[in-house]
Amino acid sequence: MIRADHELIAKGVAPDSRVLDLGCGDGQLLAHLQKVRRVTGYGIEIVPERVVAALKNGVQVLQVNLEEGLSGFMDGSFDTVILSQTLQAMRHTEAILREMLRVGREGIVTFPNFGYWRHRWQVLNGMMPKSPDMPYEWYDTPNVHLCTLQDFEALCARIGAQVMERSVMGPHGVTVDWLPNLRGSLAYYRIRSQTT
Repeated sequence: MIRADHELIAKGVAPDSRVLDLGCGDGQLLAHLQKVRRVTGYGIEIVPERVVAALKNGVQVLQVNLEEGLSGFMDGSFDTVILSQTLQAMRHTEAILREMLRVGREGIVTFPNFGYWRHRWQVLNGMMPKSPDMPYEWYDTPNVHLCTLQDFEALCARIGAQVMERSVMGPHGVTVDWLPNLRGSLAYYRIRSQTT
């Protein structure tokens, strides 16, 4: 089954383009893009079991630690660089966004919105948030940097990234237009460097 954000990402990727999927997991997204958009490219993953799973899904994958940057790729090597629900697990968030925009003409970022009303409600009730988009307990979560839509947009402005498109989804992949920072659980952004 294809995740709702994968469908949205596919719409933002040009057919026959070169794509780099950062933190590609088992490669399902890139395999989907190869099928529906005829893209070529690579997945980047650090966990050995996920690398093997991505290879089994027909994805070219490199075992690389994203925290060390993308120095193996030249400037502008890809049309689109994707960071799908991986941003919140990155320790060097600003650096990876800069690297995305260096090696790709555009970037697509999706992340769970910490500003979602159910997350806020859980915090008000004294508990760390847990939801389908953030399914981990506080003590075993890979998430190290949670953010809201406003936080992400402020970071984009800080690093000179232009937001070209934003879409916010609520539960079950329904698009949220009214009060998105409060009502949306998952954010999608298409960005590019303002210098290009």
